[in-house]
Amino acid sequence: MQKLHKKARIGITMGDPSGIGPEVVAAALRVIKDKAEFIVIGDRWVFEKAQAKLKAKSSSLRGYRFIDLANVSRRNFKFGKVRAEYGRACVEYLDRALEMIKEEQIDCLVTAPISKESVNKAGFSFSGHTEYLVKRTNSYPFAMMLLNRRLKISLVTRHIPISAVPVALNREKICSTIALTHLALRKLFSIKNPRIVVCGMNPHASDNGLIGTEENKIIKPALAVSRKSYPLVFGPYPADIAIARAYHGEYDCIIAMYHDQALIPLKLSSPGSGVNITLGLPFVRTSPLHGTAFDIAGLGLARPDSLLEAINLALRCSINLKRG
Repeated sequence: MQKLHKKARIGITMGDPSGIGPEVVAAALRVIKDKAEFIVIGDRWVFEKAQAKLKAKSSSLRGYRFIDLANVSRRNFKFGKVRAEYGRACVEYLDRALEMIKEEQIDCLVTAPISKESVNKAGFSFSGHTEYLVKRTNSYPFAMMLLNRRLKISLVTRHIPISAVPVALNREKICSTIALTHLALRKLFSIKNPRIVVCGMNPHASDNGLIGTEENKIIKPALAVSRKSYPLVFGPYPADIAIARAYHGEYDCIIAMYHDQALIPLKLSSPGSGVNITLGLPFVRTSPLHGTAFDIAGLGLARPDSLLEAINLALRCSINLKRG
């Protein structure tokens, strides 16, 4: 069993230089301080510029190392802008973090938000951190789990149009999402016998085929297969019932069929504690459950709550994983 160093080494990528990533990282480091060894990967000039904008300046920033890629031009730099330069910069932070993971210089990774628009302007065709990290590490199958202090929800489909969800659903995806979720609940969250509830795709989980066919043709057969290995898998239930029961503690995790089926209850129930964790990677990776917030970037107004939760979760999951 591989042992953690005296202090876990947590890599944090700064995210889009023009977004709120630099300031929430700076704000989080002021609060969390000595829990682990923190290594921030980004552009130091932008980071210090964002740090200077923070309102509460009574607590000094210490206890971290900075890997300065110095890849943002100081000429005409502005917060809150979508630019190819900034998209390219945040991909370079990710690439350096992956090198450090491979060389065992960091134990886990926390990623501040990127702009999908800026990244695509820079010529990188992917829909988010998850897809990029999976492709770079060849980690298939994989899944996205979103959670807060009240709910854990894994997604079968992610960043696709609602109209594409019925076509994208299949038994293999549902089964692999359940398998990855079950493994994560045991290994990362130390839940010995995970209870997993699966949402239907249609209203009322189709009322046995009256409102759509996906439950009877795809989801129920997938659950029949999954229960051979994981007997504590329940559903498919109407999403409102499944989520309400999980919220009150009847289940440990929910399997959602599409993006907003998960995001709406998460952001309503405990918005400040939301975290994203990628299942299937060879390392622990978490991120806050918010975007670049260009409208307030550089004003010192962004709260670090979700990033703090992501850092704490990465630390807990890394420790649990090392313990086996």
